[in-house]
Amino acid sequence: MATVLICRRFPRLSRVTTFSTTAKCKAESGSNKSKQKKEENPETANTRTESAATIQLLNPLDYRVSYNPSAYAKSRAASQQHTARNSDQALGDTFTSPGSAQVQHTFGTASSQALPPVRDALPKPKSKPVLEQTISALLSVAQTKEEAEKGKTERHDSKEDPRMFQKGRPEYRSLSYNKFELIETLPLEEGESILHSVAVCKGSQSPGTITDYFCRLSRLPVEQHAVLVSELRFNTLCRCAVKNIRLFSTSDLIDILKACVRLVVPPTHPLLNACENEFCRRVWDMNLDQLLLVADCWRCLERSVPSYLSILFSYANMHWKDLTLPQFVQLVYIIGEGRRSPVDLTQKMESMILKYLDSFTLEEVGAVCLGLFKSLSDISDHVMRKIADRVSLQMEDMSTYALVNVLKMLRYARMDHLPVMKELGKVIPARIPTINIQGIMHITLTCSSLHYFDEGIMAAVAMSLPSKVTYCRSKDAAKFLWSFGCLDYEPPNEEEFYTSLIEQMHRKLHEFRKFPEHLLTGLLGLAFVKRFPEELIDYALRDEFVQKTRSSKYELKKDLFTLSKSVEIECPSYQGNRLPPQLYEEVTEMVLNFAEQEIYVRPEIVEAVSLLQSMLGGPEYVKNHMILPHTRSSDLEVHLAMDGHPIPFNLKDPIEDKKLKDIGVSLTDDLMTQLIKGRSNNQSPVEVENVDRTPGQERGEEARTPRTRDRAAFSGGPLIADARLQLEPKLERYLEAAPSLTLNQQPQGVKLAIQVSNRNHYCYCSKRLLGLHCLKRRQLRQLGYVVVELPFWEWFPLLRRTRLEKLSYLHYKVFDPALLSRAG
Repeated sequence: MATVLICRRFPRLSRVTTFSTTAKCKAESGSNKSKQKKEENPETANTRTESAATIQLLNPLDYRVSYNPSAYAKSRAASQQHTARNSDQALGDTFTSPGSAQVQHTFGTASSQALPPVRDALPKPKSKPVLEQTISALLSVAQTKEEAEKGKTERHDSKEDPRMFQKGRPEYRSLSYNKFELIETLPLEEGESILHSVAVCKGSQSPGTITDYFCRLSRLPVEQHAVLVSELRFNTLCRCAVKNIRLFSTSDLIDILKACVRLVVPPTHPLLNACENEFCRRVWDMNLDQLLLVADCWRCLERSVPSYLSILFSYANMHWKDLTLPQFVQLVYIIGEGRRSPVDLTQKMESMILKYLDSFTLEEVGAVCLGLFKSLSDISDHVMRKIADRVSLQMEDMSTYALVNVLKMLRYARMDHLPVMKELGKVIPARIPTINIQGIMHITLTCSSLHYFDEGIMAAVAMSLPSKVTYCRSKDAAKFLWSFGCLDYEPPNEEEFYTSLIEQMHRKLHEFRKFPEHLLTGLLGLAFVKRFPEELIDYALRDEFVQKTRSSKYELKKDLFTLSKSVEIECPSYQGNRLPPQLYEEVTEMVLNFAEQEIYVRPEIVEAVSLLQSMLGGPEYVKNHMILPHTRSSDLEVHLAMDGHPIPFNLKDPIEDKKLKDIGVSLTDDLMTQLIKGRSNNQSPVEVENVDRTPGQERGEEARTPRTRDRAAFSGGPLIADARLQLEPKLERYLEAAPSLTLNQQPQGVKLAIQVSNRNHYCYCSKRLLGLHCLKRRQLRQLGYVVVELPFWEWFPLLRRTRLEKLSYLHYKVFDPALLSRAG
């Protein structure tokens, strides 16, 4: 049970909410009645007089999802509740880095007290005794109640959900293990008789007899399987099989392997070691159906068999033209479960997809996409668009599980397929209440990753989530917060929505030790919508956590930088941990280096700087730089006196002298087409604009392909700083000119922060600004700047017009009388 203290200001004047949670763990006595208690928070007792309400978090007992794939299906709203296997490792939602054989991630998130950016906010005691006790209590609770957590987790059978496609054709019976095959149960007496014979004969049975014994024993009642596997006489039978392993026919050996699947033999069992070695030896004497069936059995046994799979893929590569449709789909499934993509098969897979696309069932389309996604396979835009074309026409008839798998691949491929997204907005909102939490997360994450905003989808997710929030893994909670923040969407139930997610992050706090990237993902999503959970921020900025981020396979320094600087600007009363100065300097150096090479020299920015200098009187009147480096985009700074005259302030700007004079950018027709339409002949808008991906964007998807690596190198992707240049002078210039991160007094004039925006600052096909850029403009205003935008839909077309037209436009933007009145 968790008792939550919520403190709110009335009326609510800002979007920052203050709350704190205190976890209480009590043994349940069997009563289902809830009890409400009021509890005073020691940190707020002496500093707050606002009204407080205490609520009790109840387990959503009426929300039940079975292990069956119907949990994803559109037509089933309720199903049986089962004791959960650890769904944190649901295979459909694990990610593996390229080059590793098989890595499964369990993700976690945490929650805390939101920090108001006003003077009477909670002062943070330097000793932080309550915070330390709270975190320790939460970690202790998480560790001692692990089994209870499993019981609360949604049932999601990772081995069965991806296999729904196998029920669509009878051909799959020879290619895969059928867990639901009806088998006559063997009486216990017969099982005992077999074990007695094994003990008496002591390994003298023939291979045929041994095979028969395994098959019959596997038909014992399920509740007897664990006892049987630990039985001494069964181990004797296994040793006998290992001794005679080369004497078995291939079909007998497959029958023994299938019996091991039914008996749930541990994946490291010596018998399985012998079977794997023997199957590897026999691969070239087996047919493809047998090879795929054996691979499927290894999957069911959860045994990693990289050597066997390598040989299987080589076999498939040699017999590629002979693959039938079911064999191809099953092979792609196996490739996905193996978490690696055979390079020499990629092009052949594309040709097979195109060959069979119209003949696939919708479940098979989903299975192929899931296999490609799990194996991090790169396929061409042409093939992905063909898949999306078919899905957009038949989405209503598609199971939600298969549809989610297609969305995963669309997200991975950065595919902007408007018909699919529009159809998704029609089909998916009504299904949201029946979908399990991981499916909802992937739908939401697809929208945010592709910068596609559909209020119907987002509102349905927000309304459904609070009742299901305890089923969120820490990864899920973080991705929800990121997605809503990225799209800057306030749902109708925003207080309930955000409160429930932050509380779940508190419950999952212990998981951030293992997966620090997800804490930062969630906190950045909250920062975008001006929510700053104090305790979580304090936890994320402590030295211990910062050190953990250094060992992550993801580059997290820039996300820490963005979070810490945002707190510094928007939450002046914050007294918790802060990043060390040397980390600020290190990340600032990285950001400025990238900006000089990639951002300041963009044609649309170069043209604006040059024209502004001509219009205002020289380079001393314009500064092309990052006012807020933690927001990772540039500004053109201009100062005006109260009478409207420009003020020289950029007395030395080596960037302008060294970079802009000889830039020599030619505004070709092709370049202008890319700027205005967002694409070249072979690029999608998402592809062209992806250089501006926002911080914390989905981990693990930045470096999959050469073109994506280049696009993601800056915003959200790692910045390469191995070849360290002499950047100290640049850093010094920034530190000297950086604005004071406090609320400035009213200036004598007005400071303009001119934004040369591009399409990727906005939601797809709209003028809705993304969360990071909302955060940036909000902070610029808080620091005393007046934000002026040159929106891409106005400025980019003007780049083709005459110099006089461009100067006239800039004059209108800079000398707008409303700017001075705003400053006054």
